[in-house]
Amino acid sequence: MRRNNYPYQPLNQHPSGSGAAPASHDSLEAENELAAEELKQKIGALKSLTIDIGNEVRYQDKLLRGIDDDMDRTSGFLGNTMTRVLRLAKQGGGARQMCYMFLFVLVVFLILWLTLKFK
Repeated sequence: MRRNNYPYQPLNQHPSGSGAAPASHDSLEAENELAAEELKQKIGALKSLTIDIGNEVRYQDKLLRGIDDDMDRTSGFLGNTMTRVLRLAKQGGGARQMCYMFLFVLVVFLILWLTLKFK
């Protein structure tokens, strides 16, 4: 069954005794060589592109591993800080110190907000 949108068109077959057969055979060989050369260039471009993609993936993986390590360290640091804050709150006079700390954080955020707003 032949499809209408299929780009291949069969060549007219010439009897082997005619003089046109070798010339068309040579032209077909030349077209095949040209198509093979174009295909070789496209394959080279695809190979170069896949190598570049592989290098980029390795680089991105290295960055993500670094970020993961940084997050683990930050998580440990934050956990230690929270333990100290909770220990401070449980000690005597901790409520007053927590109030001072809350006010300090509020003032810092207010200063940052004003600085960014009027910059």
